[in-house]
Amino acid sequence: MPYLVANDLPDGAAGARLRALLEAPGILRLPGAHNGMAALQAKAAGFQALYLSGAAMTASMGLPDLGIITVDEVAFFIRQIARASGLPVLVDGDTGYGEALNVMHMVRVFDEAGAAAVHLEDQLLPKKCGHLNDKKLADPADMATKVAAAVRARRDLMIVARTDAAASEGVEGAVARARLYVEAGADAIFPEALTSVEMFRQVRAALPGVRLLANMTEFGRTPALTAAEFEELGYDMVIWPVSSLRVANKAQAELYDALARDGATTALLARMQTRQELYDTIGLGTFEALDQSIAASVTPDWKV
Repeated sequence: MPYLVANDLPDGAAGARLRALLEAPGILRLPGAHNGMAALQAKAAGFQALYLSGAAMTASMGLPDLGIITVDEVAFFIRQIARASGLPVLVDGDTGYGEALNVMHMVRVFDEAGAAAVHLEDQLLPKKCGHLNDKKLADPADMATKVAAAVRARRDLMIVARTDAAASEGVEGAVARARLYVEAGADAIFPEALTSVEMFRQVRAALPGVRLLANMTEFGRTPALTAAEFEELGYDMVIWPVSSLRVANKAQAELYDALARDGATTALLARMQTRQELYDTIGLGTFEALDQSIAASVTPDWKV
């Protein structure tokens, strides 16, 4: 149910609510939600926080994840997900859309849009998905400057620093960068594209007391691990960034294939969300009742 009409408006700033969740026992699970509907469905399944992936945003727009979209386009996604669900959202901020001043602008825009946290990565444009090859890395000091700028600009937003260094500089290089980013003020570290359980262990052991985020993306370099396994490895958060989009896209492709083949959608009816299920998810009836309780239309008493 959208929080707008569910009488459960969030209490407190989004960043503070995310920090409170991280203080609770266990690993914080943040499934990717690529639009407001996905956010509502994740909330209905019991999740308490969400992740907004740059790859999912760009793919939903028919674009590759190369740092093409703008701050304002991302803010559109943030607003619909935060407003629909009322849950704290960790947002993919790519490389910050430029240098230090651009990063500060991004932080303010995301904060105003309703984000709880943002992560920055130490790649150079055109950036790539973390699980692809030939990524070009920024100078560690330049990335630390961006982190410090983000911290300076924020009001309540959590700042997560992502490093893609493991692929080219090994665990040692990724850890050295992570320590620099923590010194610059990062609230958590996101070591991207680790390729073995042992690498996850090494990063955890090398960064005691630092909050760590694990990325469980399908078809990538990281082995398939469960939330419980990441928790056992000592990680504080885990994201599934593009899973909802992958499932939705696969289903849509099958629909269009069936429609082109059969000239009808009959073969896919059993797999569709029904009209009533859709209305229940978006809270249509509650919106209508709320509208009727606020104001009734009155016919003007018009006289010649």
